[in-house]
This record gives sequence, structure tokens and C-alpha cells, in this order.
Amino acid sequence: MEQFRMDGKVAIVTGAAGGMGEAITRTLVAAGARVVACDRAVEPLRELCGSLGDAAADVAGDITDPEVVARSVATAIDRFGRLDAAVNGAAIENEMVPLHQTTDADFDRMMEINVSALFRCMRAQINAMLDAGNGGSIVNIASTNSFKPQHNQPTYTASKHAVMGLTRSAAIDYAALGIRVNAICPGVIDTPMLRAAMERRGRDPQEVAKRLSKFGRFGTPQEIADAALWLCSGASSFTTGHALAVDGGMLAS
Repeated sequence: MEQFRMDGKVAIVTGAAGGMGEAITRTLVAAGARVVACDRAVEPLRELCGSLGDAAADVAGDITDPEVVARSVATAIDRFGRLDAAVNGAAIENEMVPLHQTTDADFDRMMEINVSALFRCMRAQINAMLDAGNGGSIVNIASTNSFKPQHNQPTYTASKHAVMGLTRSAAIDYAALGIRVNAICPGVIDTPMLRAAMERRGRDPQEVAKRLSKFGRFGTPQEIADAALWLCSGASSFTTGHALAVDGGMLAS
């Protein structure tokens, strides 16, 4: 459909080298966008961008480094001439530890990656969009934990509540300037990160899928990518400050 096309648009995707980020990057390019893909996993990132040809540029580095954040925006403008959209997906999830056993270091690391780095990305992206005066769309990857915490995930839950706070605050501040800011709240999505976490915790994938999805299955990275495309594109032009749950009905129960 024409309103989902991104021809002539330029986007940034953080956490782009695998799982949801890779699917989002490929989907935006398939819709006609040129994408600056950011990730600290250097070789997978370069392999991804190499497969996408001139439509993608890689910025390798840790998104907690302000220089990497600045370079992602500069690359969009210098190489592709503009910035229209951003999907901020770089994040971590911790092991399942109750609050009284959580260390300062664990809390600080979670907040630095999931909140502080996201804040810096948004700030740089919004500044570029304001300078251009053409509006834009920012999509932050939140979580079902933003609304329905799971047991023994206090720092991750706190970080994803903060993502929603940043999303909604920016949405009301920049709507009149043409910048839309929304969030996607994934449920259990079949990614290498999820599979590794289940293996570490000795969880049965079938039990997890049945417990956390009304469909009894995991979501796919492509289902998140399709939601990101909608929010980045003109198809969602009257949508801002929204938390789009792509969670198999988890938050409905």
C-alpha cells in the first residue's frame, strides 16, 4: 500500500545487527528507505549492510558512547542528506534477580543502556529533525514490562517504564512541530536473545510461549518490523504518544 512506502526517506535503527533490529532494518529498506544501521556487533552489522547495498550504512559501536550517537545522525545527514525516522531498539535484559539482591552495578548498567543511551539518541535525532524542519517519526522499543512486570525483573521493568515516560513526554512536546514519537511493546518474540535467556534459565520454550501468548506461540521479528514500518511511515500520521503492544494478547489478560 502506498501509505506504507518510505521512498526518499532516511531512518536510523539501533540494535540493528540481529533479531528484531535486523528485521526492522530489512523491512524499512524493502519499503524504500535508506537506513543507518547501528550496533556494537561489528561483523554481523557489516554483513547486514553489505547485503543491502547502497541503501544501508553501518555505524559500528556501543550506543552508550555519545560519539557513536552523534555519528549515527551525522551519517544519515552526510551520506543520505536527511533524517526522517528512527527506531531505537538497542537494549539489554538482565537475569532474573529480585530487587534486594540487585547490585548497584547491575542497576546502573541497565539504566545506562536502556534509558540514558535512548535519551541521547532521541535528543540527537530530534535536534536533526528540528534543524531540517520537515518533522519525523521516532519509534522506541519498550516492552510489555512497561505495563505488566514479570517477577524478579525490577531493573529491566524500571528501565522500560522510563522508555514509555520519555516517549510520551516527547510526543506531547514535539507534536506541533511535526515530530511523532511512539513505542512498540513486544511480548515474547523469537530472537536469539530470548532463546539464550530461556536456555540459561532452564525454561521450556513451549511452556513460555503458552504462558505469555494467547496464541500459544512466540511472535516473530518480522511482526515487530511490520509494526515499526507502520509507525515510521505516513500510514500512522495521526498517531503519537502511543504504546503499540505486539504481544499475542498478553497485556489484554
